Amino acid sequence: MTDFEIDTRNLDVLKREIDDLQKLYPRQAKQMMARSGAKARTIVSRKARQLVKKKTGNYFKSIKRGKVWKDDDGVKVRVYSRAPHAHLLEYGHRIVDKAGNEHGFQEGFHVFDKASHEIESEWDDILEKEFERMLSKL
Repeated sequence: MTDFEIDTRNLDVLKREIDDLQKLYPRQAKQMMARSGAKARTIVSRKARQLVKKKTGNYFKSIKRGKVWKDDDGVKVRVYSRAPHAHLLEYGHRIVDKAGNEHGFQEGFHVFDKASHEIESEWDDILEKEFERMLSKL
C-alpha cells in the first residue's frame, strides 16, 4: 500500500491551538483535520491525473483519505491508495511477458512523493483557513 502521512510538527503555534481546541471541542478538531485531509487528497488526486496519462484500472478512484488520529506528535491524517497495483505505478516495475521473459523496467511516477512536496508548501494555509472557518462557527 502506498501512502504518506501529514503532521503538524513545523507549526508549533497552530499545533498548540489545535491541541487546546482538541481538549475543548474534540469533535470539531477532528472534523477540521478531516477537511484538511480531504484537501490533501484532492491535491494527490490532481497530481496523479497529471502524471499518469494511461488509464490504469481504478487507480484514480482508489486514492482515499484515512481516519484522523491523535499521536504523540499531534493530530494526523493520512492519504493513501487502495489499488492493488498502486505500488507498481508509484515505484516502478519490471515488464514481463506471459512466458516470463523480461523486456525492461517501467519507471515509477512517484505521485505521492511529488504531491507531498506540494502539500507541505500549502499545508500551513490549508490549516489556517480551516482553523478560521471553525472559529467563525463557534
